[in-house]
Amino acid sequence: MAVPKRRMSRSNTRSRRAQWKTTAVATQPCPQCRSPKLPHALCTVCGTYKGRQVVEV
Repeated sequence: MAVPKRRMSRSNTRSRRAQWKTTAVATQPCPQCRSPKLPHALCTVCGTYKGRQVVEV
């Protein structure tokens, strides 16, 4: 099993972790009420999915 020979410095560790970035959640407008919703998901405001009423809100 590979084991590091020397301890990695704090600056090397932080510069490596600097590449870990978060991305914003992609949202789409609901075709019925135009509120933002997740793609391929039920609209939480009006309760529709693919143009049909799924949940009574």
